[in-house]
Amino acid sequence: MSELTFEQMLEESLKTIHAGEVVEGTVIDVKPEEIVLNIGYKSDGILTKNEYTNDSSVDLTSVVKVGDTMEVKILKVNDGEGQVQLTYKRLAADRGNKRIEEAFNNKEVLKAVVTQVLDGGLSVVVEEVRIFIPASLVSDTYEKDLTKYAGQEIEFVISEYNPKRRRYIGDRRQLIAAKKAEIQKALFERIHEGDVVDGVVKNVTDFGAFIDLGGADGLLHISEMSWGRVEHPKKVFKVGDELKVLIKEINGNKIALSLKFADANPWKDADVKYAVGNVVTGKVARMTDFGAFVELESGVDALLHVSQIAKEHIEKPADVLSVGQEVTAKIVDFNEADKKISLSIKAMFAPQPKEEAPVEDADVVAVDIDAVIAAEDAE
Repeated sequence: MSELTFEQMLEESLKTIHAGEVVEGTVIDVKPEEIVLNIGYKSDGILTKNEYTNDSSVDLTSVVKVGDTMEVKILKVNDGEGQVQLTYKRLAADRGNKRIEEAFNNKEVLKAVVTQVLDGGLSVVVEEVRIFIPASLVSDTYEKDLTKYAGQEIEFVISEYNPKRRRYIGDRRQLIAAKKAEIQKALFERIHEGDVVDGVVKNVTDFGAFIDLGGADGLLHISEMSWGRVEHPKKVFKVGDELKVLIKEINGNKIALSLKFADANPWKDADVKYAVGNVVTGKVARMTDFGAFVELESGVDALLHVSQIAKEHIEKPADVLSVGQEVTAKIVDFNEADKKISLSIKAMFAPQPKEEAPVEDADVVAVDIDAVIAAEDAE
């Protein structure tokens, strides 16, 4: 029996390896683009950066050092130069596939950093498995610019798992919707009609403002913004304003808000301030052909009919008055129920009888102020 040479004994002492096999190796050299491992075979294993990670910016010397041990997969036993070609990335991806499959089946919430912002969505990597989150599944509201998510860690679930096509779809929208639903439920359990709560202006429109109450939005209609007249919501509020609002009505998931607080109601003591016979001063707010509306205070307008502006005949109020002009007049009629007040400048000069029942002024014309205002708003 012939004796084996040293080379033959050494070769027999080394293990046999096959493509696809997972082996453990020890790092014996590291370069920025390449790792060399002793895998117990006659040739060392070469692990290139492309087979280590999908991140092209990584310097291998910063993540691996000599003496480290790691599991790798055999790609080729002989790469053509007598070396063993290894992969760490694909082994991690195989294991990552199993991890993603488990997360998909268990509806597990995953976390990952956004590595790419694409035209159609976001890309994240979980254990070397690239997952795509379409723009429509990034949020529960449309977001045109997704660049703010670059480098951010986000939560999502796997909504589609198809390893054969390497199709892995993530969904962040359903998590946001579920969280909002919980917060909204808690809010509706806490608030009641008549409560005064804190809110933040979320959006301003022509007809009002939407106020974020911390779980749901409430509508502050233009008619509820003030006891006085509001020309346009955008002249009063801007997005981000913080304010206290009154919950006027809750109807299902709709919340109607108001800033007309009872203690600030200008009609609260109006029967005393604007009793018939009192002389008041106000500013002309707007004019029509039949008279001028005078603002006595925010939320309280009175009608100065054209027949009551002066002792002499006047064709139309604009002949002698202008918007913003201050006028002093006497209150000749007060109707608290309908919130109507009539003024007269002419009465300031008329002699007052000592004792007699109120005399109807033949020149005072009865006008439905609410109907007039409604007609103006309709125009």
